[in-house]
Amino acid sequence: MVPMSFTELSREEKQSLLDIARQSIHYGLQHHTPIPVAIEQFSPLLQQKGASFVTLHIHQQLRGCIGTLEAYQPLLKDVADHAFAAAFNDHRFPPLTETEAPDLDIHISILTPATPIYFQSESDLINQLQPGIDGLILEAKYKKGTFLPAVWESLPDPKDFLNHLKIKAGLPGHYWGDDIKIYRYHTISIP
Repeated sequence: MVPMSFTELSREEKQSLLDIARQSIHYGLQHHTPIPVAIEQFSPLLQQKGASFVTLHIHQQLRGCIGTLEAYQPLLKDVADHAFAAAFNDHRFPPLTETEAPDLDIHISILTPATPIYFQSESDLINQLQPGIDGLILEAKYKKGTFLPAVWESLPDPKDFLNHLKIKAGLPGHYWGDDIKIYRYHTISIP
């Protein structure tokens, strides 16, 4: 059987993902664990393995972002787990509180499988980047970092985008070496 594409998600399926993310956060406030999900009660597409990131904002300020780059569990469970983790386990923020929950905006990014970008130089790589479209994974010196395509909104220049990604991975922004590997992925964004 050929797996269905997440680009085929219906409005109802997208709403189910947003609902399960919010339910998992509210469940986490009470039980300190992600919500248990009855996967079989949802559409076959949501039961397929999928990789997601869940990003939380309060008053347009980042409040948490957690996800995975490779699909290893049903998309619905992946979203529930990452919504909980973004709310309570993102080390950049204290755990979400009951008073913050009503102001929470939830954004889900479903990732396509990553593919390598082949390049001869840093400028060659920069010329291949598609601002606003590409999510990138950078690996070098046993370090790794990723930026979702949404990061282009705050870093629209490809060179800046790449330099900040290096810093996020724990490298100097000016670093360049033969060990750099770059992978590209795209996302389906909800909402």
